[in-house]
Amino acid sequence: MQETQTIESPSIPSRSSTSTQDRSSTVGQTSSTAPQPSKPTPIIPPLAKSTGPGSGSVVRRMRRIIAEDAEWSLAIVPLLTELCIQHIVKNFQNNPILKQLLPEHQKKVLNHLSPDLPLAVTANLIDDESYWRRCCTQRWPVCHVDNHGGSWKRMFFELHLENLLKHFIPNTTDPAVILNLLPLCRNYVRAIRVDQFLPPVQLPAPPRGGDQSDSGSEGEMEEPAMDHYQLDNLVAGLSHLEELDLVYGVKDCGLNFEWNLFLFTYRDCHSLAATLKACHTLKIFRLTRSKVDDDKARILIRSLLDHPALEELDLSHNLIGDRGARAAAKLLSHSRLRVLNLANNQVRAPGAHSLAHALGHNSNLISLNLRLNCIEDEGGQALAHALHTNKCLTTLHLGGNELSEPTATLLSQVLTINTTLTSINLSCNHIGLDGGKQLLEGMSDNKTLLEFDLRLSDIAQESEYLIGQALCANREAARQRALNPSHLMSPVTAKGPESPVG
Repeated sequence: MQETQTIESPSIPSRSSTSTQDRSSTVGQTSSTAPQPSKPTPIIPPLAKSTGPGSGSVVRRMRRIIAEDAEWSLAIVPLLTELCIQHIVKNFQNNPILKQLLPEHQKKVLNHLSPDLPLAVTANLIDDESYWRRCCTQRWPVCHVDNHGGSWKRMFFELHLENLLKHFIPNTTDPAVILNLLPLCRNYVRAIRVDQFLPPVQLPAPPRGGDQSDSGSEGEMEEPAMDHYQLDNLVAGLSHLEELDLVYGVKDCGLNFEWNLFLFTYRDCHSLAATLKACHTLKIFRLTRSKVDDDKARILIRSLLDHPALEELDLSHNLIGDRGARAAAKLLSHSRLRVLNLANNQVRAPGAHSLAHALGHNSNLISLNLRLNCIEDEGGQALAHALHTNKCLTTLHLGGNELSEPTATLLSQVLTINTTLTSINLSCNHIGLDGGKQLLEGMSDNKTLLEFDLRLSDIAQESEYLIGQALCANREAARQRALNPSHLMSPVTAKGPESPVG
């Protein structure tokens, strides 16, 4: 195979000499400065790469194609699919195309969509959790999705609705701002947690004549002016609402503090009671730090009688006394309530008697919290008597109730026979040395209690230590039962049926 092409000649001594002559003639023609039009330059075709001794010069003489733009590349030109995705993302607000795309194209579109798109476009169209996660983290850098069922979309709409309610000013904010959100969030909101309700803006009262200064209607006309946002239309539009957690007050009021900012009016109470009665899906209701007294508590509890789904009622940190506790006791007999929290109220011995009577016949309640009341030994003994027959309560909190040795004596008897209680709190009472010994005797026969809080109860250090040792033994036994549930079975069942003798 020839390495180079040459022009034929009648006398060619050799191929190597011919190639050398051609190269020399070409170099001479190239280096010559005078034009020679009569002698056209012979065209030498590209030489193939040679592996001989002179191949280096041949490679250097080869012509090369050098692009004008050194950075130009065919890979920079985007694919038609990418151009279409960019166009869809750019015009998504006016023409939301998503369901018609392939799954891999949908993912690319969702990854490039802006979190600031109108909710009217994205609410009922986008279910991708990664998109709603970006929406949440952009608005709330610190957020806990576990508090919202693990769903970022649910979290976004619940926090968005909560923000609207917290800043709603009656007679100033347009109610349509909240009601127009209902068609977009009705399928995702399951909890409303609002720790602030703003009252309407109060204008200076006009001057009155001297004949009206002693009128008795002045105080009656002052309270309705402080009504807050009414939840009836909102709750009625949320078909999956399960939790309602409210605080009627104002946060961060600063130097503008007034007691009227923390007023839960009777009109608010009646409207909320009607809302609770109509919401058949509600499982948890909390109304705390809102100055709820006996009358308002009775109005609310009356609306919850025979409620089909309510499981938890929290009215802690209010002004509820014995009449309100009596209403709560009636609720225990007319509902499926499992958790009742009346902590930090004004319940005394009569109210505790009512709750104890209901507790003795109840088969649903598992947690009762009466912390920071004043039931004293009379109420404590009534509750202890009820626990002799109650077979469902697991948690009892009686901290800070002026209890002493008589209550501890009856509770020690309860510990020997009750097999359902797992947690008791008697902290901040006056149990005393003898009361501590009585509780220690009761714990010697108890195998189910796992937590027993006796801090600041004036019992002996030795008694507290021995009770703690008994609790550790109970917890270890409970752990072993959880790891080896088969040990509770009968020996025949645990070993399996015996093989019949042939």
